[in-house]
Amino acid sequence: MPIDDILVLGGSGFVGRAVCERLVERSGGGSARVRVPTRHLARARHIQSLPTVETVEVDLHDDAQLARLVEGRQAVINLVARLHGSDAEFHQLHVELPRRLARCCEAAGVRRLIHVSALGADAAAPSRYLRSKAAGEEALRTADLALTLLRPSTIFGEHDHFLNLFATLQRIFPVMPLAGAQARFQPVWVDDVATAIVACLDRPETIGQVIECTGPQAYTLRELVQLAGRWSGHPRPVIALPDALGRLQALVLELLPGEPLMSRDNLASMQVPNVATGRHLGLESLGIRPTPLEGVAPLYLGGGRDAIRLDPWRARRS
Repeated sequence: MPIDDILVLGGSGFVGRAVCERLVERSGGGSARVRVPTRHLARARHIQSLPTVETVEVDLHDDAQLARLVEGRQAVINLVARLHGSDAEFHQLHVELPRRLARCCEAAGVRRLIHVSALGADAAAPSRYLRSKAAGEEALRTADLALTLLRPSTIFGEHDHFLNLFATLQRIFPVMPLAGAQARFQPVWVDDVATAIVACLDRPETIGQVIECTGPQAYTLRELVQLAGRWSGHPRPVIALPDALGRLQALVLELLPGEPLMSRDNLASMQVPNVATGRHLGLESLGIRPTPLEGVAPLYLGGGRDAIRLDPWRARRS
């Protein structure tokens, strides 16, 4: 039986938008239903116009509301995550939510679950973020679910908060002092991640598997910052900070109001190379040829916004 009634947690976010678009394409405008819960409907405006996508205002931390969301679905995709936070916040979203979701799925007889974690997730990892991601994976593995785990590297795309951030900073400041300059990443295009998530719905052989989602090339953080500056038209000198100064910079940024640009926990995460380990399946196992960073990022960082999403996606699959 085809899977055509799907719940997408985190569907209004950066990755969620791309996933909803791929799900609509997958259904071909048919009868498939995609339900996306959100705490504030206004935050989901960008997906409300998609055919077959229904947004509902829900508090995912309420067990009764979560159970009603899961009831009757054929599959659940969990994208909920946060990059910055306290131990309690990481635990609530990365551990408790998956655990509660697993209980609701078991109670409702919904077995198919696709969960997006992170490269480097490990109980012994140096950061709270990565340890909480590992604990969330374990909470799902112990349940009676048809589970697929995806572990992406840093995800880039038109609405990302990574390359866009460094491009913006270089428009403002004459130099870029950078903590963790030698940290390694293997950035992956958001549309490749979304395509992988949706492909797993139709591939039962992915059940029980971990899929590492990475691009075709690894970079240091310094190289990525330099590329963001060059492609945005504002290249600046990048000054690598010693570890002590890097931690001080992260501490100062944590104390500023609003969402921090970087935290000490981020620096701890960067001690683990954010690149494919080779111990698990990759995007190629799903028939996806990873898109080079250079093929997409210059378009949105350099202002060529009319060319951003569909042309590279179509060209790669034509």
